[in-house]
Amino acid sequence: MTSDAPETTVQLETVATATNRLLDTIRGLDDDVTVPSLLPGWTRGHLLAHIARNADSLVNLLLWARTGIETPQYASMFIRDADIEAGAPRPLAEQLADSEAAANRWLALAQTAPEEAWTATVRTRQGRPIPASEVIWMRLQEVEIHHVDLAAGYQPGDWPKDFVARLLPRAAADLTKGIAAEGDQATAFEVRTTDTGFTATIGSGPADHTVSGPASALLAWLLGRSEGADLSGVRPTLPSWK
Repeated sequence: MTSDAPETTVQLETVATATNRLLDTIRGLDDDVTVPSLLPGWTRGHLLAHIARNADSLVNLLLWARTGIETPQYASMFIRDADIEAGAPRPLAEQLADSEAAANRWLALAQTAPEEAWTATVRTRQGRPIPASEVIWMRLQEVEIHHVDLAAGYQPGDWPKDFVARLLPRAAADLTKGIAAEGDQATAFEVRTTDTGFTATIGSGPADHTVSGPASALLAWLLGRSEGADLSGVRPTLPSWK
């Protein structure tokens, strides 16, 4: 990849590399897809079905951006959840083939998108308007975070540093917004990385104490993917999500 390559080209190469790592892990899984994932209530089969259907949902957003015809990410949340449940018990070979095909569909469409499509406005499943270029970032998060969720050897410490650096500030800001939306009056606290110099305050008002540790470990905890045993400081209970 040359240094003067378009930004979207660089980002798509990053997603392709992350996807290849994920597919390599899937190829090495035990055939038993009923093994629990790190997500409460979801087996590895559920997670694999979700990863594939997420790629297809983001195909919908790319088609919207490319054609101007509104194409929701998911037809409905009921159908999204039903597809995951239906896909969860499939044998691993079928899961792998589905994951490969879905990832290739998304990447092929993204790699051939005209430049003007990336500036089009689409909406996420939550209804948030975004430029289509952010769909690339959405897919990268799905691939990297759920790779860890498979509980198959890929750890938060394996996340690329650029990915952690980009997501950590957003995770801290989103958590603060979530706390405010729920009216939680818990004491604010500071998070501080011991390897990158990043700091942020979670909650409103002055921070009462600090939680610190490596950037990847701190991000995993903020995302509900770790109990934070490798962090220092008093850790409040945080929400978990899929």
